[in-house]
Amino acid sequence: MDSMTAVGTHRRPIRAVMFFADEPETCARWWARHLTGATEIQVEAGFCWFELEGIEIGFHPADAERNPRGGSPVVYWAAPDVLTERDAFLEAGCLPHRGPLDVEPGRRICQLVDPFGNVFGLDGP
Repeated sequence: MDSMTAVGTHRRPIRAVMFFADEPETCARWWARHLTGATEIQVEAGFCWFELEGIEIGFHPADAERNPRGGSPVVYWAAPDVLTERDAFLEAGCLPHRGPLDVEPGRRICQLVDPFGNVFGLDGP
């Protein structure tokens, strides 16, 4: 695939933004309060999140090797089929970074590194 050819033919809205933190719940509550004026968040197995205008704002425990505390947040683009889109991005010159992971029934995510060193994610079925 030519590196300038678009991967897929659909528009990709932002589905999620992931922050990595030493204390995900504390961080999630801070962001929820400052972005929405509320402190209500969802917590499950150390992962915390809240919704903001249809975008999931997530907080994951930091990982010193792949997503250290203080690193850039990871933006997840909506994908109609994560595995197909992942393969197309790999063919276009990206490198695998994390996943694919099944995060809930019918929902899968992965992270890739673009040819310029930026980490991004895909989120979908």
